[in-house]
Amino acid sequence: MGVGQVLEQLRFNRDFMAQVVVWERLPGRRGVYGELERPLIPAVAEMAAEMGVTGFYRHQVAAIEGVRRGENVVLATPTASGKSLAYTIPVLERLAVEPGARALYLFPTKALAQDQAAITADWLRSGRMVGRVHTYDGDTPRNLRTAARKTGSIIISNPDMLHSGILPYHTSWRDFFQNLSYVVIDEIHTYRGVFGSHVANVLRRLNRICAFYGSAPQFICCSATIANPKEHAERLVEKPFTLIGPEMNGAPSGSKQFLLYTPPMVDEELGIRGSSVMAARDAALLCLQNEVQTVVFGRARQTVELLLSYLQDELKFAGLDPAMVNGYRGGYLPLERRAIEGGLRSGALRGVVATNALELGIDIGALGAAVLTGYPGSIAAVWQQAGRAGRTEAESMVLLIAGGSPLEQYICNHPRYLFGQSPEHALINPDNLRLLVKHLLCASFELPMKSGEDFGGAGDVDELLEALTEMGTMHETGGRYHWLGEGGPAQRVSLRTSSDERVVIQDVSGERPEVIGEVDVESAPSLVHEGAIYMHQARSYLVQSLDWEGLLAEVVPQEVDYYTRASLNSQIQSLEAEMEVAEGDIYRAFGDVLVVTQATGYRKVKRYSQETLGFGEIDLPPLELLTSGYWLVLGEDLTKRLLAEGVLLAPNDYGPNWDEQREKALVRDGGVCRRCGADGREKVLHVHHVRPFRTFNYVAGENETYKEANQLGNLVSLCPSCHRMAEEGQRTRSALAGLGYVLGNLAPLFLMCDPHDIQVTTEGRSPLTGAPTVVIYERVAAGVGFSQRLFELHETLLAGASELVGGCRCRDGCPACVGPPAEVGPNTKVMTRRLLRVLGEVGGERGGRPR
Repeated sequence: MGVGQVLEQLRFNRDFMAQVVVWERLPGRRGVYGELERPLIPAVAEMAAEMGVTGFYRHQVAAIEGVRRGENVVLATPTASGKSLAYTIPVLERLAVEPGARALYLFPTKALAQDQAAITADWLRSGRMVGRVHTYDGDTPRNLRTAARKTGSIIISNPDMLHSGILPYHTSWRDFFQNLSYVVIDEIHTYRGVFGSHVANVLRRLNRICAFYGSAPQFICCSATIANPKEHAERLVEKPFTLIGPEMNGAPSGSKQFLLYTPPMVDEELGIRGSSVMAARDAALLCLQNEVQTVVFGRARQTVELLLSYLQDELKFAGLDPAMVNGYRGGYLPLERRAIEGGLRSGALRGVVATNALELGIDIGALGAAVLTGYPGSIAAVWQQAGRAGRTEAESMVLLIAGGSPLEQYICNHPRYLFGQSPEHALINPDNLRLLVKHLLCASFELPMKSGEDFGGAGDVDELLEALTEMGTMHETGGRYHWLGEGGPAQRVSLRTSSDERVVIQDVSGERPEVIGEVDVESAPSLVHEGAIYMHQARSYLVQSLDWEGLLAEVVPQEVDYYTRASLNSQIQSLEAEMEVAEGDIYRAFGDVLVVTQATGYRKVKRYSQETLGFGEIDLPPLELLTSGYWLVLGEDLTKRLLAEGVLLAPNDYGPNWDEQREKALVRDGGVCRRCGADGREKVLHVHHVRPFRTFNYVAGENETYKEANQLGNLVSLCPSCHRMAEEGQRTRSALAGLGYVLGNLAPLFLMCDPHDIQVTTEGRSPLTGAPTVVIYERVAAGVGFSQRLFELHETLLAGASELVGGCRCRDGCPACVGPPAEVGPNTKVMTRRLLRVLGEVGGERGGRPR
């Protein structure tokens, strides 16, 4: 029983093979070893022998020698290639020669830090060297923090703790910073977006503190195989780096069978495919029944919990122990996650269903199979997740189940995209003004900023310091700028893409409340609103109350056969261009976008059948997001042309009695949404035509069919969210919305981001631009540069969209091109293709106008 048996069963399953897009055998390889230019010093050689290290792979040798030469090194080789040994050896050599030397290891997660702390402690115990390793993060007890500061040869932490718990208190770390020789930054590909931009500023502050104490540490970075590891490391640290890339990888590996599979069509004409979640369940069940230890990746928390419940149901039905599979995601408590990791390492757990929280190099042993439920958002993430299987020389398998989205079907149609060099660039923007100002305040608290002092790659920031002084947050005296506020500013600055605030989830069914998890504030309106079903380790809990001010959700266990899905209504309140370009009668720009999001209601969805069982209202305050966006605006002449050709839909003229009939409908319905019960006193209500107004063929001055269309029996009051769902059901998507759909789904191919990191809105007549407008905005505060990248990739995006829509085999549109069949009209695909062709043809003078 094993991977071979699973592959054989799949190969002889005719129905399965009919849906396999690619079956790629990635051959195993022998290890390629190298020789160090000079042998390890005796103390480290003894430790290596004790730890079972008999030689070094080629890339490890290159990294060790680069560090020995005093270079900053970035190592970008595949998962499980032994990157940690490449920085452990030079650090230990320095400690052996200089016992007073210090090293700082930074990891993006506490789990990775704990792993490395255990491994490093084993190395130190195996020899006779004097040196101690300490973790220093938010979980470190107070009584151990003093010992870490005073005796830690190697401090293992994370950027958040460096930012708020170490740099502001550098005077307590005087000896550490004076003797800091190495800074190790692992998984640097995760430091992208807003998080990476913050981290780059934290490293500017670190280098500033080190210079103050007279040290200049070397940096050793490790990365997944992205397109720009050297450029990214140099942008992050602002120092020159030597790259050891994937072509230098000498680590051995077993053969890996990689299968790209897409569920079969349920409706060929409408382009509807089977469920990728159910396909993942079936594949994982086959692996587990053949005793193959398996990880199943889901894209979202709810997907993970549903998959886990489905798998446990099937295992129970097959007479197997459902407890052999656990879930693993953000929101689980730390001890719970450590227990799951230990169970995977020991083999006590045969399977795990996880979000990308398990994507990074946490030690979970050698798994035989990885099942990816949907494309995870980047090529790098595919190979990170695939690398969780086959971490020894044994054969392993990876099954990527592609859904019906344009992004996933594009990959199915271009499978070589997966197996070539990663096209994705990790993007950061540390000079983003909003972020830069925050870190200038933090830096001035740590050490007063001098007039004319460069702040890393941001250069001379005197102008900003003067502005902050005028605002009263700084005070200038003798050419030095001091922080004026109370306490330290770092405590008020979150490095992550969301707020530090978390909603704690308590089970209140017992004698004492028990904390079972947590969610970030941004996700709380969707996941833990009153009436929500919160799922944890496949158990269902009913949310009885959500204390928004107190950040506390109270839940009770409830066995139900449904889950809940919230409806969110987002509106763009303002667009402020930083750069805009006119091309013929098309305008495109990027800049600041203000978005207001309101959770309006939720649906109860039956498990397995996915039918809607009922609706409920969500009564929570709206959330504001000031971010960055890229937008496309059609000019007046082009709009008239497209309206005349039927490519764009003209706004409805509802006839002369519309205002009167609309008011009557609102009064009749009592000012509440007839679908979810939302109160119109707090949420603006729309009046919707049950039978679409267009079908009455009203023409002003020629007929009076508006009277029939506007009869009260054909009108219903709906909240904005329910109105949007109702219009989707009437197949009213226009070519403009089809364009937005395909652009939004293709954009992540060119950005190193998850599809959920961006959002698209389309309006036939935007109140902000007064014209047909498509906006793609980043779903993180301040934005990080995705929008500027899309602005630059405008022509490439349009070409890719035209190729995808033109090459899709559906007749009228489908989830793989211009949108789900329930949302598109019969001419949407044709009209979207025509719109793309027109946009590609439109030329004219081009000119950038920065603002």
